[in-house]
Amino acid sequence: MRRAGVVVVRSGYTTTIIGTIMRRIARTTTRKGAGMATTKQKQAARKNLEKARQAQSDRAHGGKGPKRPPGLSTAEQNDLPASKFAFPDERKEPLTDAKHVRNAVARFDQVEGVSDSERDRAWRRIKAAAKKYDVEIEATSWRDLFKGGKTKKR
Repeated sequence: MRRAGVVVVRSGYTTTIIGTIMRRIARTTTRKGAGMATTKQKQAARKNLEKARQAQSDRAHGGKGPKRPPGLSTAEQNDLPASKFAFPDERKEPLTDAKHVRNAVARFDQVEGVSDSERDRAWRRIKAAAKKYDVEIEATSWRDLFKGGKTKKR
């Protein structure tokens, strides 16, 4: 089926993704009071469509598409000892693998309700976990993470 210059493949998951993307584009461009989709949005949608088509093609020809490694389930996270968290009292930012360490660094400034001394201890835990999982951290101190951006006012 051809719709607005896009070939829609009729099969399972990819059809759902393509349909969702097309509906979002249509909603963005036809909603009353909303402007047209930006060039950047259109490029992103085209890129997503191409990825979906390629994944569908790969699966149709016997290949397996890329899969994300599973994260921690809620039960697994609840079973972790407090020592596996950057902020053990709050049980925030688990440090179980490289992915979680990078996420802890990225979200460090979003943790609320903790003192500077708790942040110091959490930063030491994150640096130790980063070393263990071979993750490079450019910031020398957690205070460097608060420079610029939304957290500038702190």
